[in-house]
Amino acid sequence: MPLIQVTLAKGRTPEQLRALGQALTDAAEQAIGAKRESIRVVLTECEPELWFAGGETLAELRASGRR
Repeated sequence: MPLIQVTLAKGRTPEQLRALGQALTDAAEQAIGAKRESIRVVLTECEPELWFAGGETLAELRASGRR
């Protein structure tokens, strides 16, 4: 049973998250031949204030227009 875990910053719509889950399921099915019903995808959303890149939070980077 493949398990795909993705962590991403909050800010996407439910439709976008669903599309990502479906695309990851499709990719695992095609790439490794896993049975669709056995594939698990877990999307974990993180607050932008808790996501750091280069020592700055994603919230700061977004506010400054650099992200």
